[in-house]
Amino acid sequence: MKPLKEMTIGEVAAYVAEHLRQAGIEVVLAGGSCVSIYTDNRYLSYDLDFIEVGKTARKKFAARLLEIGFQEQNRYFTHPNTPYFIEFPSGPLAIGAESAGPTIQLEFATGTLRLLSPTDCVKDRLANYYHWQDRQCLEQAIMVAQVGGVDLEEVERWSGREGMAEEFGRIKAVLLAKRNQE
Repeated sequence: MKPLKEMTIGEVAAYVAEHLRQAGIEVVLAGGSCVSIYTDNRYLSYDLDFIEVGKTARKKFAARLLEIGFQEQNRYFTHPNTPYFIEFPSGPLAIGAESAGPTIQLEFATGTLRLLSPTDCVKDRLANYYHWQDRQCLEQAIMVAQVGGVDLEEVERWSGREGMAEEFGRIKAVLLAKRNQE
């Protein structure tokens, strides 16, 4: 296995997830790091947001991560040999008012990584845009949608349930226009 400082975001995330899994801790990657993985780093995130599936005491996370050199600093876990840091936002795994759909599993040389599907990744980014007017998250959603594998009908349905059907109508037009330009 290559040194941590040479690993991609996906390799680091899989390495951490695999190490936690060996201790019976199941996690799913969410947030901007999913955008990085799906867009091949067109968007760069250094924050690995893992949502736990189940319930584990934070001390167990900390002890397990310390075994591979990640130390807790405030709410983050950092390692001197990588710019990526780990955070465990509270669960459950949900996007807006709904539970997330089935996760995707990617295989890396460092282990198996579970992460939000491209569709749920777009919804996750749009939730930040819809509810907090985070325009950067809108751009991230557009980037992932352009890569493909996103069910826009599902995103539209979900947007309606979030009370954002009209805003999605504007976003959908932008998504289609950007796709047609490429």
